Parts: sequence; C-alpha cells; structure tokens
Amino acid sequence: MRSVKLGGHVVGADERPFVIAEMSGNHNGSLDRALAIVDAVAESGAQAVKLQTYRPDTITIDADGPAFRISSGHDLWGGERLWSLYERAHTPWEWHEPIFNRARSHGLVPFSSPFDPTAVDLLESLDAPIYKIASSELVDLPLIRLAAATGKPLIISTGMGTVAEIAAAVGAAREAGCTELVVLACTASYPAPAGDSNLRRIPVLADLFDVVVGLSDHTPGLGAALASVALGARVIEKHVTLDREDGGVDSSFSLNPAELAALVVESERACAALGGVRIGPTGAEREGLRFRRSLFVVGDVRAGDVVSAANVRSIRPAGGLAPDAFATVEGRSFRVDVPRGTPLTWDLI
Repeated sequence: MRSVKLGGHVVGADERPFVIAEMSGNHNGSLDRALAIVDAVAESGAQAVKLQTYRPDTITIDADGPAFRISSGHDLWGGERLWSLYERAHTPWEWHEPIFNRARSHGLVPFSSPFDPTAVDLLESLDAPIYKIASSELVDLPLIRLAAATGKPLIISTGMGTVAEIAAAVGAAREAGCTELVVLACTASYPAPAGDSNLRRIPVLADLFDVVVGLSDHTPGLGAALASVALGARVIEKHVTLDREDGGVDSSFSLNPAELAALVVESERACAALGGVRIGPTGAEREGLRFRRSLFVVGDVRAGDVVSAANVRSIRPAGGLAPDAFATVEGRSFRVDVPRGTPLTWDLI
C-alpha cells in the first residue's frame, strides 16, 4: 500500500484523509487575524495549516503592462497588477515564526509553499516539516530539487500541468532525494468551476507515478473534495477564512470554520464508507436480520385447520418459512394446535 508520513501523520489508502487548511492571503494583512485563523483551524479538527512564503519581489517585479496584469475578465482580481496583488496577499516573513508556534501549540502541522530559494531558507530555519510546490511552480524544477533536497516530504500540486510536466516534476523530486511524495490533482483557477475538476484523473495520477494522491480544491463548498475521497484522494487542501464577507483575497472560494469542520468529519466518513468489496450482511446489520419478513401464524388454529391467507401471512420478524413458501404450504393442514404469533415451520403442517 502507498503511504507517506506528513508531520507525524501516516497518510495512505487505509488512513483518514489529511486535511490541509490553506490560509493564503485571507489574513487580510493582520497578524492577529492570521493567528485567529490558526485557532479556528485547530478547532475544526484539520491536521495542518499552510502558508505561502514569498514577497512581491521574490515572485515578480514591480512592472506594468499586459504581461504583469491579471486579465480584466478575472472573477476576483481582474485588471490588478501582479505586484499589487502579491503585496496585498503575501504573509510577511516575520509572521511565520509566531504562526508556526501557534499552530504547533495546538498540535497542528504548520508548513508552507516556498516560491524561491530564500523562502526555503526561511522555512528550514523554522524546521518546516513538509514542503508544498504550488501549481504555477510545477515547471520550476530547480525549486523542486531544492525543496526535495531538504529530505522533507514534498506535496506537488499539478494545476495546468501536462503528464510530461508532472512526470518531470516528480522525477526532479525523486532524483533530489525525495522519498515521501504526494501529488495533488488541481484546477488552478480561482474560483474553479466544479465541472473542470476532472476528479477521475486522481487514480490515474496514483498509478502513473506510484504516489499518494489528493486534491487541491478551489471550487466553492465541499462537493468536489468529498467526491475525491471516493477516487482515492487522501490529502485534501482547501482555502480557509474566518468569514467570506470580510473580503480576503481568496475569501469567495474559501471555507469558513464551520465548513472546514464539516469537511473533516464528512471526508473521514466518506473514507470509512468505501469499505471493501464484500457483498452480504455486515455485523451492524445483525439486528436487522431478525426483522426480515417470514411466514407467521396470525390467528389461533386447531389441528386439522387448513393453511390460508386468513391464518398465515408474511410479516416481520424473521423466524418462519420464507415468504415465497406460502404457495407451497397454502391448502395444507395444521397437524397441531398453533397459537397466534408462532413462526410457521415445516413441523407444524
């Protein structure tokens, strides 16, 4: 069975889903709000909280022009300059340590997506237990090799990626020494239409690359994430905010704390519901077997009376002959007196 260890949690086919709450820029520029998000994640039962580690100058340059602007028709950030968006959304580096400390105090696994070598250096100084490669960085093989060389588990998100690009990223990670690897299906649009999720690729990714698989989900709500569990996802990443009405950069497709708690419970329930391929009664159905229908004597009868629909019927509980046996016993005679409420058995007729 494929399995990996993420921050002390074993993650694999026979384990409950590992739920990652992505803070992104939903701290809205406030460390207090960031810490409150960590507290809410801990209360939800999720196992991990994730940041994004970059500064505007490590991810782009302060420039204008079409190449450096989000397309005007974008649902959330239309027309915005990359520099301005990243300035608004980034998590200041000096916040990382208090956020990591708060997460660890709750027993959460804190980690991040680095976007350049200086981010890896910062996260190594904080002993980050996992690294996540964002979808847009899937093609940044030097960054993947650097993160993999730390010896930490690596989670690679594959939004926009072709099979060849994913194979190159997985190969780079393994060649650099990564032995614990997770590959996430992802649709890198914000928000993502549910119809673009293509969840059936999840088992394909697992088999192609022999990895634990999961879903980085940007669709609204829980539907796609829960459906992914049935297809083998054992790592689920969703953005989280305290309140979608507060206007965080990703708030429109983020879960609020109550929804995150529901995802934790329902994803675990979905995983348990998969069970095995056995067909037949389960242990939990043992009591129900007692109340299947069977043939019972429903009126007091005397020896010699004829079996008829008036004195024998198919009712609950079990214990008598099968209901289909009525056609065989109808018209036969009772050989003994039988009180009402007695299961009909062959020795009575």
